[in-house]
Order: sequence, then C-alpha cells, then structure tokens
Amino acid sequence: MHIVILGAAESGIGAALLAQAKGHTVFVSDRNGIQEKYKQQLVQADISYEENQHTEALVLAADEVIKSPGIPEKAAIIQALRKHKTPIISEIEFAGRYTKAKCICITGTNGKTTTTLLAYHLLKEAGLNVGLAGNVGFSLAAQVIEDKFDYYVVELSSFQLDDTYDFCPWVAILLNITPDHLDRYEYSLEKYAQAKLRIIRNLDSTGHFIYNADDEVTTRYYQGAFLEAYKLPFSLHHRPDLHLAAYYRTADTLYTNVGRGYSGEHGEEINTASSPLIGQHNRQNTLAAALAARVAGLSTAQIEAGLATFRNADHRLQIVAEINGVKFINDSKATNVEAAWYALDGLRQPIVWIAGGTDKGNDYSSLVGLASSRVKALVCLGVDNEKLKSTFAPLLPQVQETRSMAAAVQAAAAIAAPGDVVLLSPCCASFDLFKNYEDRGEQFAEEVRKLPNQAN
Repeated sequence: MHIVILGAAESGIGAALLAQAKGHTVFVSDRNGIQEKYKQQLVQADISYEENQHTEALVLAADEVIKSPGIPEKAAIIQALRKHKTPIISEIEFAGRYTKAKCICITGTNGKTTTTLLAYHLLKEAGLNVGLAGNVGFSLAAQVIEDKFDYYVVELSSFQLDDTYDFCPWVAILLNITPDHLDRYEYSLEKYAQAKLRIIRNLDSTGHFIYNADDEVTTRYYQGAFLEAYKLPFSLHHRPDLHLAAYYRTADTLYTNVGRGYSGEHGEEINTASSPLIGQHNRQNTLAAALAARVAGLSTAQIEAGLATFRNADHRLQIVAEINGVKFINDSKATNVEAAWYALDGLRQPIVWIAGGTDKGNDYSSLVGLASSRVKALVCLGVDNEKLKSTFAPLLPQVQETRSMAAAVQAAAAIAAPGDVVLLSPCCASFDLFKNYEDRGEQFAEEVRKLPNQAN
C-alpha cells in the first residue's frame, strides 16, 4: 500500500518507520515544522516528507492514512480525506496489525500515566519481558518493528482510540470518565465517553476488562451485558451489590481476586504501605495496576516489592521537599477541576493551596466542600484570578493573589505552619505564565529549593 502519515512527532515517525519496514511506500506530511530529531530519522530512512503544509494532492494519493492523535476531525485535510473516502487510522491501530504481544491498555480522563507507569514497573520488576508505549511518549509502532516484547503496557488517550477499529487489547483498563476535551466531541459527554469505551469494542472471551465501579459516568455509559471479556471491577470499598475483583479492606491492604467466579476463599491480600503514591485517586490507580499484574500472573510478593520501588512521573503529587515541618507537593499536572479534586481529597493535613492559570471554562463548585474543610488559604497564581477569588474568597480565611511562581511559593510558605502541606494543584492550564505544566512544576520546585532551612 501507499501510506501517508499526517503528523511527524513520536507516533507519526514510529508509524512511518514501521510502514516502511513492512514494505509499504510512505509519505509523511506535517502542517507545522518537524523537530530536527524526527527529521533526521526520516532522512536516514529515506522517507519522503513535507513540513509546514499539507499538499492535498499528495495526501489524497494515499491508500490509507495514519493520523496524529492531535489532529481534530474538523481539520480541512481530514474533511478532504473523508470526502475522498480514504481510510484513516491511528498509529495504535496500525501497530496492532504487526504484533502478537499481549497489550495491557489504559485509558481514563485522570490517572492514565501513573497507572501505566506503575503497571509497567510491576511487570518489569517481576522479570517479565515488557515494553512501555503510547501516550507516555513512546511509539508503539516503532517498538513493533523489532517486536521483541511479550507484553506492552500502553497508555491511550481518547484521541488515540478515536481511529482504532480492529485493535484488540489483552487487558483493557478504564479508570474514570470526567468532562475534558469536549471541544473534540461536539461538547457531548456521551460522545467523549463512547470514545473512551472504544478500548473494549473488540474484547473477546480471552480478554479482560478492568474498570472503576465507583465512577458514575463509566457505569452510566458502559453496557456490559454483551461483553464477552472477563470483567474485573474495582472499588475503594467492599460493595455487596457487585462481585468486585479488587477493593481495600484497610487503608493499606487491598484484596484481589481474579479467579473466574470470584470465590472469596481464593483471593489474596496485598499490603500497599510501602507505596510512595499519595491520595485517593492513586489508591484507585494502584487497584487497577495491581489487577493487571495479577492477570499477568504476578505473586503478592512481587507486587508488594514493585510498589515499594516505584517512582511516579514528575508533577503528579510529587513531594518536592519538607521544610520546617511543611511538605511542599508539586501537582502541576492537575490542569482540570477533577484532578485538583483528587489532590485535595487525598491529603489529610491542612492545605495551603496554590491554584490558577488559564481557565478552561472550569466549574469550581465540586471543590467548594473540600476547600471549606481542608484548605486554610488559597494563593492564586495567574494573570486573571477573578473566578477563583469569587468562588473561594467567601469560604476561606485567607486568599492572596500572585502573578509569579516566586511570589506564590513565598506567600504560601509564609502562611504554612508545621504539619501543613503547600500544594500546587492549579486546576487550570499553564499557558498564561508558563510554557507548559512541566515548566510550571519545575519553577515550583526551584522556588521551594530557594526557601531557607530546608530539612530534606
């Protein structure tokens, strides 16, 4: 076939290299400039490409198009392809054609990356031959060229799932569904939920579906009556209304049972006290990852050992330092209300909360109860803080306004007392004052390190 790749970043370059390795002719087109490292890979592979444009005649010459997940359906080139009736697929769909490995695939609005990294870590530490791919920044297609792994743990966004048709995971994990990226789904929560649920569309009786039974939107839209796969629901608590595959018996003990029939005598307990993960949402992420590890055959000892050595990705409820009895936690990745809710809900100490940035139409009402009971002060960090102030100033003893990370950290440190937590969990995008959420988190850590009397 003649395959055209739209988008020349990690997934697009991986798809191009795989397509060439499988004997297809390949052309790569990117509407923007191509990063030098990716351009070098195309040149070395002698793959034709264009940048800063999509030449319609060249794109429409394709037998099949593999598009970047970042390109929306409304893009002019996609509309032209639809009119031309050219098949459009994702890198994940294409890679799935060329691997026999067992794929453990994770999606959800929040917690995908942590769960993906944790599941991968558990399997790798247990000695399984496993690769890491997908939305965590590693192309599945590029790895499938050699296809040297028995397992892949793959993070999938809704955008990556949109253009899958025949791709079939071995284990599909759905963590939660909350409103996000609705502009890509006609502002319909149902259409967004159905995009997430594409992860299970091809599961058969050999597959496994791990899902969060506590998530209201998932249970609303998931119709499991005709799903042949083995269903493994999890919950933070024991629920008599469901045959749960995993739940917490105590704060640090989770119970798992992946045996068909859920006979209580055959389940096992896993101690999670050694895990560095913080917060209620990470307890859910741990349940999902532990279930995936169980399905892959890991023992209790292997899972407990893996939990103890796990280090999460940066900017996700990451403890930066403890200074004069105050913990400083970087949760810069919390760019929406739901992510900030998980952070506030998961901490038990009094919180000095740093929040703000580019508001994405946020509705802060779900945070009002938590803020009233757990937040002692709000330090606003953004160009326009009016919505935050109008929502929380009537509730909190203290609200301050800042427009730089240095000022925000200094203000929060001055308010915090021993035993408190200074939490950067912004609720908003970062683009008013920072390059991205990583830049915001790195500046937070840098300013914390400048504070006096750092203990560790």
